[in-house]
Amino acid sequence: MKGVTVWFTGLSGSGKSTLAEALEKELRRRDCNVEILDGDIVRTNLSKGLGFSKEDRDINIRRIGFVCDLLTRNGVVAIAAAISPYQAIRDENRKMIGEFVEVYCECPLEVLAERDVKGLYKKAMAGEIKNFTGVSDPYEAPEQPEVTIHSGSEPQETSLQRILRTLELMGYIPPDPDAAQIPPEEEEEIREKLKRLGHL
Repeated sequence: MKGVTVWFTGLSGSGKSTLAEALEKELRRRDCNVEILDGDIVRTNLSKGLGFSKEDRDINIRRIGFVCDLLTRNGVVAIAAAISPYQAIRDENRKMIGEFVEVYCECPLEVLAERDVKGLYKKAMAGEIKNFTGVSDPYEAPEQPEVTIHSGSEPQETSLQRILRTLELMGYIPPDPDAAQIPPEEEEEIREKLKRLGHL
C-alpha cells in the first residue's frame, strides 16, 4: 500500500485525538503501517520551547508536516492530530506531502465549552486566557476537506466508518469485508464528494 497523511484538524476538544487513536487501532488491525503524531505530544518532544504566537504555531505545524512527509514517502499511514488553525499552512503541508487526506472535526463552541473539564473555554470567553484558538485567536475551518466529522452530534463509530470508507475509495487502505458497512446513501455522498474534489 502507498503511504498517506491523514490530517485531523479542529478546535481543542473536538475529538481529533480520540478519533485518530481509533483510526490507528483499526489500521493496525488491517496490518497497515501506521504512526500517529498528536499535537500535544509533538509539542513536548519535537517543538519544546515554542509558544502560541502565529509564527510559533506555524513552525509547529510545519514540523509535523515534515515528519508526515517522511513517513508517507516510506509507505506509512501518518496520522496527524493537531488544531492547525491556519488554512495556508495546512495547504502548504498538503502540497508538500501530496498524498494528503484532511479530516475536519467540526463541533459547536457551546458543545466544546460543555465538554471542557478544565474550564479553559469559559476562561478564554471571560478574557482570562489570551490567544485561545476559536475564542480570542482565529481558527480557519477547512474549505474543502475530504472528510467532515460532526463530533458534537454523531457517534464516534459513524465518524470512523466515514474516514475508513474514504481511505478505501481513495485506494490507501484495503477494504475489509468483515467491517461494518456504511449506509448506501452515505456511500454515495462520500463518492460524490471525492469526485467533486477530483479524487475519483
